[in-house]
Amino acid sequence: GAAKLVVVVAIFLLTFYVISQVFEIKMDANLGHIFARSALDAAARSTKPPRYKCGISKACPDKHFAFKMASGAANVVGPKICVEDNVLMSGVKNNVGRGINVALVNGKTGEALDTKFFDMWGGDVAPFIDFLKSIQDGTIVLMGTYDDGATKLNEEARKLIAELGSTSITNLGFRDNWVFCGGKGIKTKSPFEQHIKNNKDTNKYEGWPEVVEMEGCIPQKQD
Repeated sequence: GAAKLVVVVAIFLLTFYVISQVFEIKMDANLGHIFARSALDAAARSTKPPRYKCGISKACPDKHFAFKMASGAANVVGPKICVEDNVLMSGVKNNVGRGINVALVNGKTGEALDTKFFDMWGGDVAPFIDFLKSIQDGTIVLMGTYDDGATKLNEEARKLIAELGSTSITNLGFRDNWVFCGGKGIKTKSPFEQHIKNNKDTNKYEGWPEVVEMEGCIPQKQD
């Protein structure tokens, strides 16, 4: 009886040892797989290109505001204006419209102040002129066309936009695509402006040129 007991105990201990060894091997394999996947995931994250504010191609230096904007596409897709990763105007936000779309931003803080659009095909230019005159010094002004932004523009409105730093506004014509970023009280012409003429021989869409896009870094207003 004692011998049988010894044999049973020995078999039990041997079985327990074998099972524990197999379990340990499996645990090691699973942990190794987990660590390997973690290392691969970390490597993938490290090679993923960084994302900058508003999706621009490179980071802005200190004391600059990142922006990206696009004109409308024909009379189908509205313009989009983004500043400091904040989409100020877009079709998704349902705050864009035919004509000239305008976003105002505080030149010191980058805070959005106002957004409006003015119909330059079937509307009246007078409210647009009043709006332009009301803009305070130090305000960043971003504009983008949608459908047609020029038919109702008169010399007074063009002059007020030129004073914000625009050089293309004098030539903006029927259904041209145009985006612009300037400022009230700017002393020089703005480097941030894109303009494509409406030309039946080169238009991407029937009756409209291709979308114009622009991005950059706006210097913060200093006291």
